[in-house]
Amino acid sequence: MTAELEVERTVSPQSLVALDGNFYSVPPGLPGVTVKVLYRLCEDDLRIVTAGRAVVTCHRRAPRGAGQTVRDDGHVIALERAVLSSFSDRAPCKTKVRKPPSAAALAEAERLREGPAAGSSAERVEIDLTHYAAVADRLRSVPSPKQEESSE
Repeated sequence: MTAELEVERTVSPQSLVALDGNFYSVPPGLPGVTVKVLYRLCEDDLRIVTAGRAVVTCHRRAPRGAGQTVRDDGHVIALERAVLSSFSDRAPCKTKVRKPPSAAALAEAERLREGPAAGSSAERVEIDLTHYAAVADRLRSVPSPKQEESSE
């Protein structure tokens, strides 16, 4: 019988727990909580439990390093509801003042739009591509492996 492995992880703000290059969903409301992921190497499932060993969720394990996000449909629905309930149709914040840009800011924007100043270092840079062109010419004249096989 294989021993059960136990790994501590922290729940992300997106209600996900990372393990072996994959992410596994948990119910919303646990961001920042430390949980334990329990699994056996020879089994396809894993359990995510709280510190008191209360099972939060179970998932089928994704292949190691696959970059998959394994989500439970119930977790997705609960997370969508939590996000949508946080929206409001109230008026925007009254303390936030929208001010037009100052004359100095407008002048700086115009200066940036005009491009580099005359005599700037950007205008003095000279790039010589003759070396790269010579290498490209040599590469074009080297026979490919298929051409070498057909000539033999």
